[in-house]
Formats: sequence, structure tokens, C-alpha cells
Amino acid sequence: MRNEIPVCPLTSINTGIDMACSLDKCAWYVPSVKKCSVYLLAYDALLSANEKQKAKQVQR
Repeated sequence: MRNEIPVCPLTSINTGIDMACSLDKCAWYVPSVKKCSVYLLAYDALLSANEKQKAKQVQR
């Protein structure tokens, strides 16, 4: 298993550089799942969009 340093999506905006996540020092970090809440929000939105697309395809 690779031991990767997570990238912070907020501090990396418009820098052209992947900035390291500060983990527990960040208010956006969710320690129980070891993920950034920005990532979790985006992932949840993607799942929701996929469900809506599937529902539209079934209706056709």
C-alpha cells in the first residue's frame, strides 16, 4: 500500500502546486474517516448526480 500525503484542495487552488493537507490541524479535516470534508462534499454531490442520471434513464 502506498503511503501518500493527502493534498489540500483549498490551499492548492490556483497555485499550480499540490499543497499538503495539515490533517488534524485543519477545521475541514474529518479524522473519523481520514478525509477532507471538501472531498466528502464533492463525492456526495457526484453520487447524487449519478443517481439523478440513472433515474432519468429509467424514466425514458
